Amino acid sequence: MSEETETITVADVRDGVGGDAGADPGSPVDLPVVDILTGRGFITGKSGSGKSNTASVVIEKLLSNNFPVLIVDTDGEYYGLKEQFELLHAGADDECDIQVSPEHAEKLAHLALEQNVPIILDVSGYLDEGDAQKLLTEVAKNLFAKEKKLKKPFLMLVEECHEYIPEGGGMDEAGKMLIKIGKRGRKHGLGIVGISQRPADVKKDFITQCDWLCWHRLTWNNDTKVVGRILGSEYADAIEDMRNGEAFLVTDWSESIRRVQFRKKNTFDAGATPGLDDFERPDLKSVDGDLVSELQGISDEKARRESEIADLRQQLERKEARIRDLERELEEARDLSRMADQFAQAMFRKAESPYRGGAGRNLGRPEDQQSALAEYEASRDGTVEDGAGTDDAAADGAVTDESAADASEGGSEVDANSETTAAADDDAEEEAVTSAAAGAYPGLDDAVGAFVGGGDDTGTDTDADVDESSVAPERAHSGVAGLTGREDVVERLTDVLAGLPDASRRMLAVYRESDACDPVDAHVAAGEVGDKQLAYSRNGPLRRAGFVEHVGRGRYAYAVPELVRETFADRLDEEELAAVVSAVESAFVSDTAERIEDGAAEADD
Repeated sequence: MSEETETITVADVRDGVGGDAGADPGSPVDLPVVDILTGRGFITGKSGSGKSNTASVVIEKLLSNNFPVLIVDTDGEYYGLKEQFELLHAGADDECDIQVSPEHAEKLAHLALEQNVPIILDVSGYLDEGDAQKLLTEVAKNLFAKEKKLKKPFLMLVEECHEYIPEGGGMDEAGKMLIKIGKRGRKHGLGIVGISQRPADVKKDFITQCDWLCWHRLTWNNDTKVVGRILGSEYADAIEDMRNGEAFLVTDWSESIRRVQFRKKNTFDAGATPGLDDFERPDLKSVDGDLVSELQGISDEKARRESEIADLRQQLERKEARIRDLERELEEARDLSRMADQFAQAMFRKAESPYRGGAGRNLGRPEDQQSALAEYEASRDGTVEDGAGTDDAAADGAVTDESAADASEGGSEVDANSETTAAADDDAEEEAVTSAAAGAYPGLDDAVGAFVGGGDDTGTDTDADVDESSVAPERAHSGVAGLTGREDVVERLTDVLAGLPDASRRMLAVYRESDACDPVDAHVAAGEVGDKQLAYSRNGPLRRAGFVEHVGRGRYAYAVPELVRETFADRLDEEELAAVVSAVESAFVSDTAERIEDGAAEADD
């Protein structure tokens, strides 16, 4: 018998609603092999109605006649076929012949179509549903692609097809591929059978395109409505009372609806509901070792690639970590370089200020910076004229003396507060922040230097009417060398205050009202932002001028009264001291009060 006329017997005719009037009850029902292999089928029925048994009977008959199939097993219940037939059981469980992944898809399609190896593709063991979907997608794609060339009759059976081709929701790639096989697979020889216990949930485009359908018992109203729409209302009523294994069989080749009783499967029923009897798994046929070894080679290659990828990923992570470390070190080096440049520019500005005998150049401008650096390099090479060298040396000496004076002052603060280590750390932090901001505020050091350095020679005139007892001795650290009277001291101090930025004067007013606080708090209270570098840059001139003093742990206190007291060598009584301090404070207190009032008014608006 040729393949075109070959048939398989799977059921017997039953009487009742839907029975074939032209056939005697009990007569066999035959299905044409070629239509089963290349067509589109649908088997449905509620759980326990016999749909999986029907699928197994059809598969057993095909395998008995050496027609290979591929079964997509979603519940792990088809391995019982191995009791009589040699099938390749591929999936994720240890009990499978081989554990497979999407990388095995092409080889599985090759074995099924070109080597006639029946395959159970068991997707029940994949913990990640996405892995099962991808495996099915790749296998279906490879079957479809190979069948376009081979055109060999081949059946693909899919359990729980509503999970892949649902009626209501969107389909993923696996469902789209199954629909493609249903629409175009027949002309290539690739057939498909969908199995589901919920026909209402299966895409109707698939059901209506099927060449043969088996309707087992259904009781849910939505499912019986589907039967009524496709078969008729009398069948919708009758299908609720169907016995196990009984079904309405609809085929295009017979153009009839037959009520049939499918025969029992011969192999072990792994999908049967467990009972009280002990479960005993039968001996199963083993698959050819050569087939498994070919697939195992793919698994080994995949494992090797994954291992190499893991090693490369670790190497990449180590290199990325090293790159991050190098980038951090490079940024730190750049920060240090910028701070060094800014500190050098600040030192040049001090050395070049008129009150130090410099040329008065603006070292904030590039041309003056280049000129000063050129002179400095020339002086190191011994090429600067004697006069210039003397001036530079004097300037360097002045800087050194001032640095020493600052260091001495810092040491005194540490001893006074008995917090040597903490104060040293605070001073170092302030100096680092202030140096970093020096380039942005080139006028601060000059304004303070005019007071600290004693100004030019024009400010040393003696007032004959001044009481000698009120004149302080000339002391370098006092910052008022050459001053001759109270009015002179007040004038010099107010000039220094006038030369400071508004924010510094407002900070001084904040220090005056508080016992002690850190520069950032004073900066914020003065109406400025909480930027640490900016706060310390504006606090530095106040400290170097003696208007505030460091009291430990990064905190500063108002020191104008002490500055005035030291200026006059503690020779003023309290009333005179208060008068001088009040005169100095008038340079910033009233202005600050007005700014605070203006700010409050703007806030109210």
